Amino acid sequence: MAIIDFFDRGWRINPQGAAYIQDDRVFTFTEVRDRSCRIANALLAEGLPKGTKGAIWSTNDVVGWTCTLGLWRANLCWIPVGARNSAEENRYVLDAFDCEVLFFQKEFAAVIDSLRASLPKIRLWICLDGDLPGATSLSAWSDAQPSSVPQVDYDMDDVMAISPTGGTTGMPKGVMNTHRSVQTFCAHFMINFPYEDEHRPVNLAAAPMTHTAGTLSLPCSARGGTVVVITKPDPALMLAMIPKYKVTETFLPPTVIYRLLDVPDLAQKVDFSSLKYFLYGAAPMSVEKLKQAIETFGPVMAGGYGQTEAPASISNLPPSEHLYGGQLASDERLSSVGRPNPLIRVEIIDDAGKILAQGETGEICVRGDLVMKGYYKAPEKTAETIIDGWLHTGDIGHLDANGYLHITDRKKDMIISGGFNVYPSEVEQVLWAHPAVQDCAVIGVPDATWGESVKAVVELSSGQSVSAEELISLCKARLGSVKAPKSVDFIDALPRSPVGKVLKKDLRAHYWQSVDRQI
Repeated sequence: MAIIDFFDRGWRINPQGAAYIQDDRVFTFTEVRDRSCRIANALLAEGLPKGTKGAIWSTNDVVGWTCTLGLWRANLCWIPVGARNSAEENRYVLDAFDCEVLFFQKEFAAVIDSLRASLPKIRLWICLDGDLPGATSLSAWSDAQPSSVPQVDYDMDDVMAISPTGGTTGMPKGVMNTHRSVQTFCAHFMINFPYEDEHRPVNLAAAPMTHTAGTLSLPCSARGGTVVVITKPDPALMLAMIPKYKVTETFLPPTVIYRLLDVPDLAQKVDFSSLKYFLYGAAPMSVEKLKQAIETFGPVMAGGYGQTEAPASISNLPPSEHLYGGQLASDERLSSVGRPNPLIRVEIIDDAGKILAQGETGEICVRGDLVMKGYYKAPEKTAETIIDGWLHTGDIGHLDANGYLHITDRKKDMIISGGFNVYPSEVEQVLWAHPAVQDCAVIGVPDATWGESVKAVVELSSGQSVSAEELISLCKARLGSVKAPKSVDFIDALPRSPVGKVLKKDLRAHYWQSVDRQI
């Protein structure tokens, strides 16, 4: 299936039903389908060939998402740009990935005007919500176009999105995902998170739709369900939407879930009974906080693991697998990211390219239809990442005796102290278990004796306190002295990407640069 076929499947099931709700405004499947057809026909009328790149610079917005559907309907290529990103990062992405069409909200007009001279490849500027000098309004540009479905040829290996990597190790690379790879994600999601025929899902898009939340909305649409779109990152608004619209599924990164768990008596204040799947991912989650989430929200937590290069579904841990015999599953299982999904192959491979036995630690590698086509205009980086058909994820881990996948750490995050390998995630799990710790990051810092020593950077829960000595002693008792932090720094807020990932490279840079200045 082409990606737009997932939306059209939902339209056939529920043509007059609510496809999206935003600020209490209902958009029916037929309304969105017709408008996406007009946008697609307008793009084709411009003479834009297959694969032309277009982007939408907006907050979470149904009209903006409809433009994404219009790009796909014309078999053009979507470049996700984050409204929370810096202007320079978005400028880099739009230029490096050869964007020719930019849809944008009026609130970003000033910053976009400041970037125009540095974006000479963009030839079509379209304002979603008004008329502006130097831009065409979406309505004036597309409303007169026919609402009939354009006849466009698709190949399953056509690139439908060029997505920037997180940029945590330099400027982002452009991941080329195809109709085939995103179709495979949708199939995995629908296998892992089923609904009865008469039960239509209600998806809450609370995280940015330019990231995981947008992709996760596609299976909901394919089932004729409703996507409730939240336009700003407001936890109180999100909590209000769950009972109001009887939300059945949503996704949040762990850092946001931690903040929800800090709300006193949350389970008594909000009715979560409609929730069927509360997905978490994009970063490791504390096992202790996961247990707290199950107690608060019910047996609905659903874990997963994916990368931009293998979208959102290398493995999944459905709600039922958080339990065993009616009780919480073991910490070992809860610390996993679930079993690998059925339409791909996952193996653990060592540096020599050998597939390792179950239980052995090495790099997590993936092959199959989920894997990206490659990095845009970067064949050498593609060749470094996809070797003999295997996507090398850069994540270190193992498959346990029951087939559950465990991520030990990012390959580049591993600390080598005095010749011993220390995996930060193992230390972080212990620190997260302390009630005073809201979040933490464990990194290697320069050490004249050991090369690197283990440092914990800790963000405390509101109103809580703990000493560095207490946390170090806790880790020594659980992990031994080699893996325990040698020092702890406390910080008001850890540096994070727009989607909530802790930017360890920024933390490391501070400590390593300080040493460089002293030498």
